[in-house]
Amino acid sequence: MSQPRVVESTLEFPYSRSLGPVVGGFLAGLKEHRILGIRSADGKVLVPPLEYDPNTGDTLDELVEVGPAGTVGSWTWVDAPTPKHPLDHPFAFALITPDGADTAMVHAVDAGSIDKMSTGMRVQPRWRDEAHNMIDDLACWEPA
Repeated sequence: MSQPRVVESTLEFPYSRSLGPVVGGFLAGLKEHRILGIRSADGKVLVPPLEYDPNTGDTLDELVEVGPAGTVGSWTWVDAPTPKHPLDHPFAFALITPDGADTAMVHAVDAGSIDKMSTGMRVQPRWRDEAHNMIDDLACWEPA
């Protein structure tokens, strides 16, 4: 009987994506401490913005400013963050609906402790000191 052959390898997928006017506009807004959504065909504001209407498939292009504050819809607590998490101390991942938006975005909330987190709580963005035109320009949300 032959022994199985074990080979370890690492696969990497380095790539860069060119950003169009929707995703690029969203990230440029974050760099300027603004949260942008997009108006869908039925008038709803989607955050983060999508390039195509989820119901019709039509191209979307009307970016609108929302927030800056928002409301936590649901959340889960991260008691022991890893180096890959956005914060190095306990925090929540939450669905946050910015004021004026009809959909929620997933992001980190730095509430300080689990007993300070709640569904329906009001939050405001905490911006990164040095912006890089990336999603983490919005460092996290914190209680309003």
